[in-house]
This record gives sequence, structure tokens and C-alpha cells, in this order.
Amino acid sequence: MDTYYIDGEYVDEDNAVIPAKDITVLRGYGVFDFLITYNKRPFYLDAHIARLENSAREINLILNHSAEQIGAIVTETLARNPHHTESNVRIVYSGGISPDGVTPQGNGILMVMATPKYELPDWWYTDGAKIITVDMERFIPTSKSTNYLSAVFAQQKAHAKGAIEAIYKDRENRVLEGTTTNFFCIKGDTLITPPDNILPGITRGVVLDLLKDSYDIQLRHIQNDELPQMDEIFITASNKEIVPVIQIDDLVVGDGRPGERTKAVLNTWADYTRAYGLGEVG
Repeated sequence: MDTYYIDGEYVDEDNAVIPAKDITVLRGYGVFDFLITYNKRPFYLDAHIARLENSAREINLILNHSAEQIGAIVTETLARNPHHTESNVRIVYSGGISPDGVTPQGNGILMVMATPKYELPDWWYTDGAKIITVDMERFIPTSKSTNYLSAVFAQQKAHAKGAIEAIYKDRENRVLEGTTTNFFCIKGDTLITPPDNILPGITRGVVLDLLKDSYDIQLRHIQNDELPQMDEIFITASNKEIVPVIQIDDLVVGDGRPGERTKAVLNTWADYTRAYGLGEVG
């Protein structure tokens, strides 16, 4: 059984509870962040905590823990789950209990949940995956809030069409980001990814840094009608890492197989995360 941190205590997962009147439960008002471990070392923990803090600022949620305190709690939570080969780590800060059920009082609850890392299908990476686009935009996209109604709705549409992810398009027909991923295109020696109106992914940032000497990197918006011109496409996320995309809606990307450049990105990522787990980088 896994051990979680809930509001000052380390408890068995079956005893991990928060009040029903918490406005995260009632209104979806809260923030979270998510990361995984490599060789049991949490990947870019400080960056994930900094993003959690930014998410809270974006929605005016008061955090009553410092970054150092949150980091120490994550480390201790992982130490209390030695049975994990690798872990998924979810850090959640709730909105707290409010007298009127809607106005935050600065009494939110910190939760840290460590669970065994979920292994995604190998074929995603060897054969590539299908994704779809949806005409939808997230509310305050720079905040990783617990309000995931748009993502749940979009994922339902994706799964109904045999896709693994849905990519948001805005009212200007620009491709932004996925429900849980960031979006990249390769055209020749150019790597393109949207610059703003997205959640700044930690994996996205590391990928950009790793590839800065290999590509002409363009942080710019991508119109949906540009997609047929792209040679290769991939998506990134903490849990998914790097996933080659071979189809978007009815558009087959390239020759319908993961491209050589994307496969090289996967290899670069694997080498880097292996070294990260050994403490050689990062």
C-alpha cells in the first residue's frame, strides 16, 4: 500500500481524505503539479514546485508552505514508498474550506501522492500515435489548476476516435497544446512549438534546451492549416515523455511512421534521463 502526505500527516492511501466542503471538491478550485522519478530521483523537482507556485499565483490561491518545505515533503513521501521501482508524484494544493462555499480563505490543504510509475504502451513510441484537435481553449492556461473539465471532455472525444490525445485549437485556428501535453513540429532543420497561451511544460523546457544546438528553434504559433507542411510532429509530457505523432485528425504525418529526427529526440531524451537518474546531469 502506498503512503501519501495529507495536511501534515503521512497516511496509508486508503486513509487519505480531505473535507467534502473543500472548494477543490465543490468548485474545482485548486492547483497541482505532476512529475516522475528516474532511478528514484524526482525529475526537476524544483522546477515543478516553482510551476505549482506560479499556478497558485495565477488563480490567487495562497500557499502556506514554502518551496523548501514542499520539496522536503516530496522527498520524504518518496522515501516512505521504497517498494516503488519508479514513482509518479502528484502535488496538490486544495482551495480549503470556505464559509460561503466559493470564497478562498487561505486555508488550503497540501497533498503529496506517490504511486508506482505507470508504464505506457510500447507501441506509442515504436509505431507512433494518433491525436485529434478540438476547438477549445483552457481557462488561464498558464495555471495547472484542478479544474480539468475541458481536458476530460476533450479526452473523451479523442478516445472515441481512437486517439491518445486531443490538442486544443483557439478561435484563431492556432494549435496550442494537448490536454496533458505540449506540441512540437519539425520542418527541415527547424523545431517549432507555440510560445504562449499554454502551460509551460517542464519536459518541453528540457527538450528545448537539449535541442538548442541541433535545430533552429522557433517559438511561434502554428496555424492548423500549416500542419500538412510539417515533416514530423511529437508531443511531450512528464508521464508520456516524447511520443511520435503519425496522424492528426485525418492528416497522416510524413509517411505514417515515426520520423528519424523524432526517433533521435527519443534517444537524446533516454540518454539524458538515464544520466539524470545517476546524478550526472540536472
